[in-house]
Amino acid sequence: MKRLLLAAAFGMLSISACAKAPATADDVEAAQAAAANAPESTKPAPGSPEERAVAAIAALNPEVKVEYVGKAPMPGFREAVVGGQVIYVSDDGNYLLFTGAGGALLDTRTQKNLSEATLGGMRNKLLKTIPASERIVFAPPNPKHTVTVFTDVECGYCRKMHEEIKQYNAEGIAVEYLAFPRMGIGSEGYNDMVSVWCSPDRKSALTRAKSSGEVESRNCRNTVADQYKVGQSVGLTGTPMIIARDGSQLGGYLPAKALRAALDKLEASDG
Repeated sequence: MKRLLLAAAFGMLSISACAKAPATADDVEAAQAAAANAPESTKPAPGSPEERAVAAIAALNPEVKVEYVGKAPMPGFREAVVGGQVIYVSDDGNYLLFTGAGGALLDTRTQKNLSEATLGGMRNKLLKTIPASERIVFAPPNPKHTVTVFTDVECGYCRKMHEEIKQYNAEGIAVEYLAFPRMGIGSEGYNDMVSVWCSPDRKSALTRAKSSGEVESRNCRNTVADQYKVGQSVGLTGTPMIIARDGSQLGGYLPAKALRAALDKLEASDG
């Protein structure tokens, strides 16, 4: 799980998930201002907390470039800029705190995401509020793994994942879909997902909506809004969001074999 956790921590998962909402002009302006005012990086002195911070980051992922490292505004930590994101590393190099979307506290020695234990339990409690009958399930006989996937009918990566649903099933993975219309309740995407969930054949309706964008308009009592609110509560930052049985977030789109490998490793580490 080492690289998987680091991908999440350094924000690399965003390349395989559709954003929840587009950035505003203010967001872009703030990012540009922060970049313009960022201090220049210098080579850390040997044996310094800055050197330990850089070494800790390199141990987790040697391919990551540390653009800046210096004193943090809180005692006992250094701050570093990695891939345009600010992260914090304890002065002894043992802990890494990522404060961006999906923030996490990582133990650099064990490669464990210490935040996930708490978040995973919380996610599972929230997911249990959505009845099994309200999930759209694509599963093989006797699945080896089951994942919950928050999806949207308009998201390109959601469509790509569903195009490969037979490959996931062939890898022994059952996919339980929940609705997360990225543009919010009342949007066109939301209405399309309501139509899917109100269809007498939800699986066919979802497949048709993802493949062609055609959705027969329907309305009924449904839980799409409830599913959307749960998605917000579990920390969803983009779709698809894949959640393992223990509540761990496995990021955005992953090819079937890569997802199976990640689930196998997760199961082995839990065992």
